Amino acid sequence: MSKEYIEKHVDEIMKDKEIAFPKSMAMASAWVLGNLKAVNLKVLDVSKTSSLSDYFVLCSATNFTQAQSMAQEVLVQLKRHDYQALSKEGWSGDSDWILLDMGDIIVHIFLEISRDVYDLDNLWSDSMPVEIPQEYYFSEEAETVSAEEKDYF
Repeated sequence: MSKEYIEKHVDEIMKDKEIAFPKSMAMASAWVLGNLKAVNLKVLDVSKTSSLSDYFVLCSATNFTQAQSMAQEVLVQLKRHDYQALSKEGWSGDSDWILLDMGDIIVHIFLEISRDVYDLDNLWSDSMPVEIPQEYYFSEEAETVSAEEKDYF
């Protein structure tokens, strides 16, 4: 997936007048995670149930390298829109949970095998889930592979 492709879609979400801030940050993060093959992706509106943040973005990764890559790309894309992380936790190689505290949103990236242990999905079950459009999960760019390339793979 090219840098330009990611930036184009993140910019569209961040500038969409129908998505108010900070929901736009959460949805842009969800798009990045979904296109980097996050598993069990959820966005929760915790504004009425928590003073920590307005939105939680939760997902799972199949391995730590994938989790780090997803976290790094979320940070890069939000930094392009002048948002800095207040805190980054879980960057060490023995961690099974990466947390990015962006203030208005908190991104939680779990290793798939550990997500049930922390059970944030159940802990925050009183929060309103935000619908994630299906197109957030698939890269359109990947669909432009030529017939010859499909035969090769």
